[in-house]
Amino acid sequence: MATVLSVSGSPSATSRTARLLRHLDRRLTAEGHEVIPLDVRTLPPEALLGADVRHPAITEATALFARADGVVIGTPVYKAAYSGLLKSLLDLLPQYALAGKTVLPLATGGSTAHVLAIDYALRPVLSSMGAAHIVQGWFTLDKDLTVGDDGTLTVAPGPAEGLAQVTGQFSAALGGRTALLSAVG
Repeated sequence: MATVLSVSGSPSATSRTARLLRHLDRRLTAEGHEVIPLDVRTLPPEALLGADVRHPAITEATALFARADGVVIGTPVYKAAYSGLLKSLLDLLPQYALAGKTVLPLATGGSTAHVLAIDYALRPVLSSMGAAHIVQGWFTLDKDLTVGDDGTLTVAPGPAEGLAQVTGQFSAALGGRTALLSAVG
């Protein structure tokens, strides 16, 4: 199937956003995709803040984007926009780092007032980076994500259904993309 880069733009080590992404990673893996997780918070701050595109960790992250057929990008919403941590990475990637890729944008937040952050803050950036297809994004309220004592994530039934739908659309779009690439090349 496809190679998927799953990017968490949360600065928190106990992030619901990252847990949500790892939850989706398991589903995508079960569907036959190779999933590579990337938590931006693990990249060296001096490389991100110093815009050091030659730093080995940034070079490696850039290579992961190049290798991927699809990218899932998750972010908490702060002040009606995606995280500054995610922005710092996106700013260091080549202009067309998403060229030809299928992208699934996800966001988490404390209020439905932030639901438009995907379409008005994140989607334009992903589009400008050359994404071939940005599937329907998904916003999940923090209150709909419960972390168990063992660290497992449970998504409330309604949001879980919507999340499954957009993940299915993403997976289907990836399947079509990889089939097309196989036929062409």
